[in-house]
This record gives sequence, C-alpha cells and structure tokens, in this order.
Amino acid sequence: MRDAFHEDLDRISDQLVEMTRLAASAMNRSTTALLDADLELAEGVISADVEIDTLRSDLDELAVGLLARQQPVATDLRIVVTALHMATSLERMGDLAEHVAKVARLRYPESAVPPELRGIIFEMGEIADRLVLQAGAIISSKDIEAARNLSGEDDEMDTLHRRIFTILASPEWTHPADVTVDITLLSRYYERFADHSVAVARQVVYLVTGQWKSLDDVD
Repeated sequence: MRDAFHEDLDRISDQLVEMTRLAASAMNRSTTALLDADLELAEGVISADVEIDTLRSDLDELAVGLLARQQPVATDLRIVVTALHMATSLERMGDLAEHVAKVARLRYPESAVPPELRGIIFEMGEIADRLVLQAGAIISSKDIEAARNLSGEDDEMDTLHRRIFTILASPEWTHPADVTVDITLLSRYYERFADHSVAVARQVVYLVTGQWKSLDDVD
C-alpha cells in the first residue's frame, strides 16, 4: 500500500513538472505571437490552455484522494499540500500566458508592442520562460540553493517592469491610450508570471525544510 502511495506522490511531482513545461511553452509562444502579430500562434496558445487546466484538475483529484485514503503525516503531508499550492500557481501562469496571447489577438494584424519596447518585452518573455523551467527543475531536484538563485533572476523581471513604467510616464511617450493600456497590462502579466515561479520555489523550500522563508533567507 505504501509503495502505491509513493508512486502516486511521484506522479504528482511529474504532473507539476509537466505543468511547468506547458506554462513555459505557452509564454514562449505568446511572446512570439505578440511581437510578430501571429494570429494563428496566439489562437493556439489560447486553445491549449485547457491542457494545463486539465492537469491541475487531475492533480487536485489525486492529491485529495491521497489525503482521504492515506492520511499522510510529516513530509508526505507537506508534499501533498504544497503540490496543491504549486498547481494553483502553475495554472495561473498558464492563464497569464493566455492573457498575453489574447492581447496579440486583439491587436492583430498589428503588433501590440511599439518598436521601442520590443526589446524589453522580448527580454521579459525570455526571463519568464527561464524562470518557470528552473522552477520545474527545482520541483524535481528539491534544490534549495537553486530556489534562492531563482529569486535573484526574478529581480531582473522586476527591473524591466519598472523600466516599462518609467518609459510610459516619460514626456517622450506619445502613443495613444489603448497602446498604453496594452503595455501596462502586458508588463504586469510577465511580472506576475515571474512572481508565481518564485512562489513555486518557496513551496519547495517549505517542503524540504518545513519552514516558510523568504528565498533570500534560505540557508
């Protein structure tokens, strides 16, 4: 019975890693769709969001079933509880990638991103992709040091987010209101995507140590 229980725990971990892979793919494709005004790619991201939602639903059912049947304690209980929290963050990341794709679809056949911001948005997309894939590796390895390093990379996203708002507030910004709204929302989507990656890493730290900590406080 316990062997079957631990096989289910491994399955939960595998599903979480798969969710990180799907979230990374979705954000990568959304960014491309946004910058290239690629309607077909944007539609693909929007329709594929159901895959992440389905994995979240399956994981929830498995986790709740384990809690009911096995009544786990100590580390086993932390695995199940943190998995539920991580799945919530990862599903939200998929939703954020979908939001980016919807902005791309809304402004088609034009790109929603003005030329002077393309480099920053591209970089935000690259950081988002890297962070979620690192979060997947952290889930697999339970590597606390890697979790702390991920927090440092999130600082890069925060810097770009602030740079966007500095540009929007400058006298040189002369684009119409709808462009301003689009960029404000897009920057927020990328920033929140990165924040959820950090939240996943914090859950892994809790899983390993049994303590809630800022990633900067991880020993």
